[in-house]
Amino acid sequence: AGYGYSFGAGFGYETGTGLRFDATLDYLDNQHLTTAAPSNIDLSLRSTIALANIYYDFGFSGQGSAAGGFGAYVGAGIGGAYNQVADNAAAPASPGNTYAPAGAVMAGVTYDMGNMVADLGYRGIYMPTISNNSLTDPYYINNAWINEVRGTLRYRFN
Repeated sequence: AGYGYSFGAGFGYETGTGLRFDATLDYLDNQHLTTAAPSNIDLSLRSTIALANIYYDFGFSGQGSAAGGFGAYVGAGIGGAYNQVADNAAAPASPGNTYAPAGAVMAGVTYDMGNMVADLGYRGIYMPTISNNSLTDPYYINNAWINEVRGTLRYRFN
């Protein structure tokens, strides 16, 4: 559990058949990640995440995914993250920086306005291990999922 924010940018390509691809770079800041076992640990996580993504857009207008109006999408991504982890306890363990592989799943709804597309969606980011990479005070978060509700605007260059 924890809370935070993220922001980012990306560039991509639409095929016109419902498939689209993009590469994204996001900054993520999560505070007060906690665990109950073996002891309460209160962590801060800051990540820079680079992903290559693929999506499929479903158009609800019956005229294709880029025909305007409401639609939906599903997607997946793969890449990596540079993580900065810090312990917020009164007697903190050593902070640390590590690299981790990252994967993502996405789904959402869109409103196509021609050159602009607004979307509201979910993104789940998976990292197998996040750690402080310390030899003296090591800690690990295994099988980490970061769940985000995201609002985005996409612009189409013609």
